[in-house]
Amino acid sequence: MPDSPLLTAAAVAVIAMAIAVVVGVGLKVLRSFRDLGTDAERATYHTLHAASQAGQHLRRGLNPTGAAKASRQLRTLLGSEALAITDTSGVLAWDGAGDDLKPRLMDLAAPVLAGGRTAVLPAGAEGTGGSLAAVIAPVRADSRVVGAVAAFAPSAGAGLVRATGEVADWVAVQVELAELDASRTLLMEAEVRALRAQISPHFIYNSLNAIASFINTDPQRARELVVEFADFTRYSFRRHGDFTTLAEELRCIDRYLLLERARFGERVQVSLRVAPEVLSTVIPFLSLQPLVENAVRHGLEAKEGPGHISITAEDAGAFAEVTIEDDGVGMDPAQLQSMLAGHTDGEHVGLRNVDARLRQVYGNDHGLVIETAPGEGTLITMRVPKSQPGHDA
Repeated sequence: MPDSPLLTAAAVAVIAMAIAVVVGVGLKVLRSFRDLGTDAERATYHTLHAASQAGQHLRRGLNPTGAAKASRQLRTLLGSEALAITDTSGVLAWDGAGDDLKPRLMDLAAPVLAGGRTAVLPAGAEGTGGSLAAVIAPVRADSRVVGAVAAFAPSAGAGLVRATGEVADWVAVQVELAELDASRTLLMEAEVRALRAQISPHFIYNSLNAIASFINTDPQRARELVVEFADFTRYSFRRHGDFTTLAEELRCIDRYLLLERARFGERVQVSLRVAPEVLSTVIPFLSLQPLVENAVRHGLEAKEGPGHISITAEDAGAFAEVTIEDDGVGMDPAQLQSMLAGHTDGEHVGLRNVDARLRQVYGNDHGLVIETAPGEGTLITMRVPKSQPGHDA
């Protein structure tokens, strides 16, 4: 049966609509490209985009994997025939032509690495192979030469020399940022070690004495306390991970308070209110236990009669909010502020340590919020993001 005129007209209409959509999309893409403005503005965009892409690969410092990926973007920036990145011991990455020069590059770069001054080797100079000129600029981190950027082109004009130097300086900034990240990690590890050292003299001795007091009068409780003590120390002195979950930290606090109540008896009363949805929130390791220890040692121990500690963990939108409140002797706010700022030494070094680590990890807006006054107890609030893709417990 032949096609009807109606079907033919419908097919033509569909084809026309498809052509219109394709033309519309093409015009939109062309318009978005034109929105970048002049040729200079488009060149600026491409330069910044390439630098941004390369920077992501160098944030872990000078290593073969990151350097290999960054060198492609950096060669595009310079428009050179080839580009290489070295550290002080060897070639980390080579992108582009002239692979025959690669074995000789470290010899060519030796004066640059030793003296920290850019070298310009014209085409035909000894060691360059005769076809390409080379510009080799040092990468300095602080006052140290940690590597070099080498650009190869048919000629080494003043523009290429300046541009290669700028690229080497930019690589140096990425290296310094990577070293800063590494030093921050080491600082966090050192602060955790300091907290562990603080736990050792102030808590372990008293816990062992409390356990010993039950050996003759209540052997079963003594055995239970030994198990809790072992679990607490195993968690506190673990050697892996800078982060843990809120659930694990609360479990550590439970063991800590069980041991403290064995020493203080009914003088220490505790209430706990936790929203289940925040239990999986990742927090810095040993960030809650020092706050609870501060409440016991500096809030309740000096108080006559019983004292109460209230621990809450609530869902606050994008954050988990944890509060630790005691009705103990409180602190002088001015003295506390001076201690948190590192201006004075005091008994509350655990608070300063936790506050510093929170600010280091999440920014200054996420330090401890402490409300206190002499004789009025202490309320400590900690807010951490519930979503932390870069931190593994």
